[in-house]
Amino acid sequence: MNELTLFAFPGACSRVSLILLEQAHADYQVHWVRLTKGEHKRPEFLAINPKAKVPALKIGNDILTENPAIISYINQLFPSAQLLPVSNNALTQLQQLSDLCFCSSTLHPMVTRFCKPEFFATSDAIISVKQKAQDALNDALVWVEQRMGQAAWWYGEQWSAMDAYLFWVLTRLQSADFSLAEWPNLHRFVQAMLTRPAVQRALAKEQQLA
Repeated sequence: MNELTLFAFPGACSRVSLILLEQAHADYQVHWVRLTKGEHKRPEFLAINPKAKVPALKIGNDILTENPAIISYINQLFPSAQLLPVSNNALTQLQQLSDLCFCSSTLHPMVTRFCKPEFFATSDAIISVKQKAQDALNDALVWVEQRMGQAAWWYGEQWSAMDAYLFWVLTRLQSADFSLAEWPNLHRFVQAMLTRPAVQRALAKEQQLA
């Protein structure tokens, strides 16, 4: 098997891949890219990922970027971990990909705007950008709250990569003072995730750098 190296940063969405690699008991290395020091914009990392962001997964001499692609690859590489529900139905597989894209292309941009509004606005508009992001999140999370109230995990009783991604979304928001008080199912979900050994190991690795 090719050597795996995950380029990551504590608290960033690379946490999703970190959790999945831990869940799969993968043999891998972590290369911390200190975003706060601008290392993601330095030539050394741009040679790894010209998009200047984490995560990036190095597989031997190859590089894979973007969360849905990395998650799909880890799932295929470690089938016994069952990181996504097993299905031979092409439509079901695409629906799973659609769920991952919901996190990456719908929730994730809202998270960034809420947590880092200064990336998108001048100082006089920061409050407005953050408020609009919160309004959009509130709308999107209505469905997520309802779904997570029906079972323990996104796909019912089976834990999956979607739970890892949703966990990152919610914990990243909490780190920026987004309250889950109005979302009891999401609060319960986060607490349940924090009891999982793979999640605990991933967070412990992040904490070593933080």
